[in-house]
Amino acid sequence: MHNFTIANAIAYGQGKLLSCSDSAKLDAQILLAFVLDKAHSYLLSWPEHVLTPPVEQAYLALLQRRIQGEPIAYITGVQEFWSLPFFVSPATLIPRPDTEVLVELVLEHFSDVKQLTCLDLGTGTGAIALALASEQADWQIDAIDFNIDAVALAKQNAKNLQLGHVNIYQSNWFSAVEAHKYDVIVSNPPYIDALDEHLSQGDVRFEPNSALIAPEQGLGDIKHIAQQALGFLKPQGALYFEHGFEQAKAVRDILTNLGFESPQTQKDFNGHDRITWALTCKAVEV
Repeated sequence: MHNFTIANAIAYGQGKLLSCSDSAKLDAQILLAFVLDKAHSYLLSWPEHVLTPPVEQAYLALLQRRIQGEPIAYITGVQEFWSLPFFVSPATLIPRPDTEVLVELVLEHFSDVKQLTCLDLGTGTGAIALALASEQADWQIDAIDFNIDAVALAKQNAKNLQLGHVNIYQSNWFSAVEAHKYDVIVSNPPYIDALDEHLSQGDVRFEPNSALIAPEQGLGDIKHIAQQALGFLKPQGALYFEHGFEQAKAVRDILTNLGFESPQTQKDFNGHDRITWALTCKAVEV
């Protein structure tokens, strides 16, 4: 045993994680705070606190899991998104900061709309739907996922965040969705090609392939959703996709070819094309 102080433990963990993480010190701090069941501020306030042998053993075990590449969120079971804590599991993707751009866009575009209907397709942890609900309590939001474990996790997050008014249920895309019209449909669907080399790198090695991989060079699910969405959106209803950073033009072309109006793309926090949206046509006057 090392008889670590908190400061020693963080420095040791940082050194061990440098080869496998771009945020080695932060990872070490998160894992140590998790083991101690303390806030991050506790680590800064008590750097000379000596770890007990059980805490040290638990910390070293978590460091080893991280060294092997397991994502921090899966180790701790929690990931922050939109400043909200979300339970995560290997049944779902880990919510990523860049997805917050989609939430920001919807809130910006519909900031003055008090009554709005929204459908989140492939909700996973529920991150997008629940983030929107946390900002707009009067919006009617449905969230669906094909994976029953993801549905259960999203419901758990809704309960924990006291956002129980979001309707979460199982559906294979639109198969179980009622035919009423939505103002907005959002989706972060699978969009990675099965041959993409990034599937063997980083955190995605631990995430479910069913939530990552789509046919037709990653565009198959986007095509299916866009086509089916026409039957579920109101006139001038909006469809938003998160997609791969090289797929923006292809997604805009898909939307244009289906008759959507004015497709546009927004960059993520790293300057990559990430979110594309468009509107359905206006109602035909008779």
